[in-house]
Amino acid sequence: MDARLAAQQRGREGEARVAKALSADGWSVLSCNWRGGGGELDLVVSRGTSLRFVEVKTRASGDPVGLESIGAAKQANLTRAARAWMLDHGDDYDDLAFLVALVEPSGITWFDDAFDVE
Repeated sequence: MDARLAAQQRGREGEARVAKALSADGWSVLSCNWRGGGGELDLVVSRGTSLRFVEVKTRASGDPVGLESIGAAKQANLTRAARAWMLDHGDDYDDLAFLVALVEPSGITWFDDAFDVE
């Protein structure tokens, strides 16, 4: 398998792992790989009146992983996609935030309210 296909497979597995962990913690998965507003949201989840737009970053063992992989341009794309999702779904939530899940073979590191919406 070439490197690109391996990375795509690793990404799908990471998203599934994050969705499973969030579901086990009481979150409902509303959307997976939702596209709109010029971007893509890996997961959109809710619990009560809380809504999270989840960005999943999956890396192979030994690859550096960190919030720095989500720069200003990526944040802007995610923000546009989140706004488009809200327009499409129009639900009322009291607590909206971006949740970043950094997935490594050893576990998942969570960053809730990872960056401000511009």
